Amino acid sequence: MSSNRIQLSQETLLTSIGDDWPPEQVQAALDLLANSSGKFPSGVRKLPPDLIRAIQRERLIVAMLKAAAELGYLGTNVQDVIDRAGVSRPTFYEHFSNKEDCFLAAFDTSAERLRKKVDAAARQGGEVWRDRIRFGLQALLRFASREPETARTMIVEARAASTAAVRRRVELMDEFARCLQAEAEELLPKQPSPSAMTASGIVGGVESVLYSRLCRQEFDQLEALLPSLMHFVVLPYEGHRAADEAFAVN
Repeated sequence: MSSNRIQLSQETLLTSIGDDWPPEQVQAALDLLANSSGKFPSGVRKLPPDLIRAIQRERLIVAMLKAAAELGYLGTNVQDVIDRAGVSRPTFYEHFSNKEDCFLAAFDTSAERLRKKVDAAARQGGEVWRDRIRFGLQALLRFASREPETARTMIVEARAASTAAVRRRVELMDEFARCLQAEAEELLPKQPSPSAMTASGIVGGVESVLYSRLCRQEFDQLEALLPSLMHFVVLPYEGHRAADEAFAVN
C-alpha cells in the first residue's frame, strides 16, 4: 500500500471514529490500515467492534479506489475489492449493498477530503482573490498528483459509473463553480463579474485538463499545470494583463 493511500485511509478513519478511543487502540487501527494489502488479521478482534467496523470500511474504500483506478469501474467487481481489502465477502456486504454503493462511498469520502484541502489552501490567500485562486488550484493539482488513484477514480471513472456517480461528479463541479463565482463577486467588487455560466465553464475546463492528463497517466506533470491554469481562470475575471501576470508568478 503506497504512502498516499495510507494517508487517505488514516484521514478518513480518524474523521469517522472521532476522539472516543484510547490512543493505543487508534494506533492499532492505523497500523492495520497501513498493512491493508493483506488478509484482515484475526488478532484484530481484540479491538472494540465499532472500531473494527470502521477499519473494515476504510479498507474497502481504499480497495475500491485502487481497483477502479487499475481496472476501471466497469471492469471492477466485488471480488476485486474484497481481494484488495483483505476482508471476507460477508464483511463487504455488511458495509455496502453492491459495487455501486461502495464506489459512491469512496467518491463521497474523497470529495470531502478534496473540499477541505482546497478550502484550507485558498484561505491562505487572505482577501486577495488571485492568491486564493492560486493556492486553491495548487492544492487541487497536488491532490491529483500525489493521490492519482483517488483522482482517477473521481475524475475519470465516475464518468463511466452509474447515474448516481455522474450526478455526484456534477454536483461537486457545480459547488466549486459557485465558490469561484461568489469569491470573485466578493473580492473583485470593482470588476464586472462574468456570469455564473462562465464560472461553470472554467471549472469544467480545469476538470477536462485533469481528465486528459490522468487518462494518459501523466501524474508527475500535473503540478506544472499551475501557471497555465491560473491564466485560464484569471483571464475572464481580470483581463489579459492580470492573466499574464498570474501566469508569470512561480
